[in-house]
Amino acid sequence: MTDAVERLIEELSRLPGIGRKTASRLAFHLLKQSRESAYRLSEAIQDVKDRIVFCETCGNIAEGPLCAFCRDPRRDATTICVVEEPMDIQVLERSGGFHGLYHVLHGRLSPLDGVGPEALTVDRLLERIDEGAVREVILATNPDVEGEATALFLRRALEPFDVRVTRIARGIPMGGNLEFLDELTVGEALAGRREL
Repeated sequence: MTDAVERLIEELSRLPGIGRKTASRLAFHLLKQSRESAYRLSEAIQDVKDRIVFCETCGNIAEGPLCAFCRDPRRDATTICVVEEPMDIQVLERSGGFHGLYHVLHGRLSPLDGVGPEALTVDRLLERIDEGAVREVILATNPDVEGEATALFLRRALEPFDVRVTRIARGIPMGGNLEFLDELTVGEALAGRREL
């Protein structure tokens, strides 16, 4: 293989979820595309790196000092939903069920990977709570071991503040079939049941 193609495969394989085989497929796909198509992709990547920063308030992606949510006066400033990554916000927004503000941790606690509280934006979250306008913090970390550990850590860190701390519900997804679910998911669904 030529050095240029090998370099492209190597760079593509550094992306999360892209192994060498997928990187090779992507590289050969790009080779088949027109020069203009490849340049558009290259320019889009450069544009993102040149224009996108993280919001000074919440840590979401932004094209200026504040993201669209922090600039929006219609958002409920008394409620903050804490997420692990900026892409989690998109999922919550598509649901249409949340109208407050966000806080992005930029990761989650993972001692095995060397990620402790200092690597997350916990201090900035506590500063926001200390400013006094927030009445509820919703912990929307992922329902896995690291996400649960992060939620527990945040719950303890928020104890000194006069704020309600809640956790997103977990359970059976719409369209899910009981026979295909694991015991933990069914147990969480039973524990979080509500009256009809």
